[in-house]
Amino acid sequence: MKKILISMLALLLVLPSFSQKDADHDFKVAKNMDVFTAIYKNLDMMYVDTLDADEVIGNGIKAMLGSLDPYTTYYPESDQQELKRMLTGKYAGVGALIRYNNQLQRVVVDEPYENMPAAEAGLKKGDIILSIADTSMVGKDVAYVSDHLRGEPGTSFIIKIKRPSTGKEMKMKITRRTIQMPYLPYYGMLQNHVGYINFNSFTENSAKDVRRAFIDLKKQGAQKLIFDLRNNGGGSVTEAVSIVNMFLPKNKLVLSMKGKLQRSNNVYKTTVEPLDTLMPIVVLVNENTASASEITSGCLQDYDRAIILGTRTYGKGLVQTTMDLPYNGQMKLTTAKYFIPSGRCVQALNYKHAKGGYVEHVPDSLTKVFYTEAGREVRDGGGIKPDIEVKADTVPNIAFYLAGARDSNEVMLNYEIDYIAKHPTIAPAAEFALTDADYDEFKERVLKADFKYDRETEKYLKDLEKLAKFEGYYDDAKPEIEALKKKLSHNVAKDLEYNKQTIKQILENDIVAAYYYQKGAIQNSLRYDKQVKEAVKLLDDAEGYQKLLHPNKDNAKGLNKNNVKK
Repeated sequence: MKKILISMLALLLVLPSFSQKDADHDFKVAKNMDVFTAIYKNLDMMYVDTLDADEVIGNGIKAMLGSLDPYTTYYPESDQQELKRMLTGKYAGVGALIRYNNQLQRVVVDEPYENMPAAEAGLKKGDIILSIADTSMVGKDVAYVSDHLRGEPGTSFIIKIKRPSTGKEMKMKITRRTIQMPYLPYYGMLQNHVGYINFNSFTENSAKDVRRAFIDLKKQGAQKLIFDLRNNGGGSVTEAVSIVNMFLPKNKLVLSMKGKLQRSNNVYKTTVEPLDTLMPIVVLVNENTASASEITSGCLQDYDRAIILGTRTYGKGLVQTTMDLPYNGQMKLTTAKYFIPSGRCVQALNYKHAKGGYVEHVPDSLTKVFYTEAGREVRDGGGIKPDIEVKADTVPNIAFYLAGARDSNEVMLNYEIDYIAKHPTIAPAAEFALTDADYDEFKERVLKADFKYDRETEKYLKDLEKLAKFEGYYDDAKPEIEALKKKLSHNVAKDLEYNKQTIKQILENDIVAAYYYQKGAIQNSLRYDKQVKEAVKLLDDAEGYQKLLHPNKDNAKGLNKNNVKK
């Protein structure tokens, strides 16, 4: 009896503290809502200029959400189409990439999508967009032109373009339709019975196409698989679960979600019999592999079903829910964290809106240890750390300027347009390559165009010179600094030759895309993809592959209940 009384007394002592805490929170919310309302009323009534309520309050909402994480976002009624496109991968338009031509100061067609209205109407790379439905596009930016290309499915318009290769102005009729962004742009066979699937977005129903692609590859003789998730920013969790289920038995845990509210908690398991549980798999990842891609790669790693190769993934371990708001607005709200089978949460330490959202991986010495099913040690700390780290080749600064539309002369684009005009057909995508003579012609064009770009070494040298002057060392170091300046001086011809291979690859890729679209560009790039080559090499080494997956056969700790967050 005494114990019961003590317990009841303890409960009575605790309850008021909780009630007080809730009351304090509610008071703070009410107080700040009143203050916000009062501030805007005074602004609206007394501010020297008339305010746009949507803009001012919208900025306030953005600032509030911006203090949270990069994924909690408000979408007013005017942005609903953008939200729909992001969630489904679909939009109504013509199906083409456009870009700004710095030389012409016009928006041009960069890449029509295969079997889409733009390509079917005859638009080609480099076409200058002059008008859309009698509305002039001269002097307009990319966003303005894009808005006019999009519209309701089934609506038609006349587009007027100028083809740079001929100088002729042309009119074409285009009918808009629902455009599905290509989420599975290419799959095919590589050497030594290796199948390859390039998958770039977990959009609605995408898992079905991945499933069909895998079945087709097996029919073609695939005995090993490379699953490319590089630059895949994620999407639907259910699509991720379906893809994982292709390779894992029924009723296996894929992930668990944990949020503030009970309704935010959820557990996802495989639900059907798999397609294949034995085929060796290498999953390619990089720093832009995020969200559902991390669920997929992390889950396959936790169950020792695949080797993860590449560089550490982005580190997005947060789950968003779309919520309806008054006046047809919506909010994408972060409601939970997710945990993969080992118990890890892949969320990076920091998540802020600054600089578009940034991540900070925890040093390995401060991370927690988890274990895969076979007893391999894995860690949290943000993202999925690959089993084998292979860094992609870096793009030199000169190539970045040429290909990244920073060249005011657009010498690379102009060369590609002229090449395409001179060659009605080219070799198959996987075989196409520019000759040395072709590259020499391009090189000559760059030199004649007086192409300039910022060299990183020059930037650092200027900073060093400033710092030396500030600290009083410049006079003594001046001869060495001047000698270094001379050695590091701009030599475009030398840089073009030194970076020949990389620049040639960019040119080849762009040209192939004009004939064989995105699928062809991927095929062409596989010839020199360092990470793909390493994946093929690993899959050819059956013993090495198994050793990586099962290094501790005699001392396996494995997945256990303590690993899994409930």
